[in-house]
Amino acid sequence: MLRPKLGDFSSIVCFRSAIVGMEDALGEKATAIALIAAGRSRGKHLAQELGLTVANSSLDDIASKLGFALGKDGTRLCIINRIEAQENVIKVYTSETLCSAGEALGSDRKCTYTLGAIWGALEQTVGKRFQGKHVESVLRGGEYDVFEFTELR
Repeated sequence: MLRPKLGDFSSIVCFRSAIVGMEDALGEKATAIALIAAGRSRGKHLAQELGLTVANSSLDDIASKLGFALGKDGTRLCIINRIEAQENVIKVYTSETLCSAGEALGSDRKCTYTLGAIWGALEQTVGKRFQGKHVESVLRGGEYDVFEFTELR
């Protein structure tokens, strides 16, 4: 435990306030770049901590282990519902993401930190570089927040 009295968790309200403050100070694009980079770093370290490698993990295993670490029994960043692959594209279906929590329907907010965390974990696990995008949002009528990762060649 990192803090003996308060525990390891902080509120979504505080995290979102930090994001909005960064956007006010740096602009949306610079903040998105910084949050994605921070998420990718976290995801890479998480994959290492979990011992995830392509040699010992199927996409179902990756979804299960990341889902546990990032979900209700872990840091509560998001729920990973499933991971699917088609040729050079991996899609990750998430819900209850930190970034979408409390946002108004129709908002154009993107899940930057969450996208980055999953992106970094996938790159570390699979051993390939990807381009990541937030392609579907619960805020804009989607059933899930869907992240799409295309292999860079």
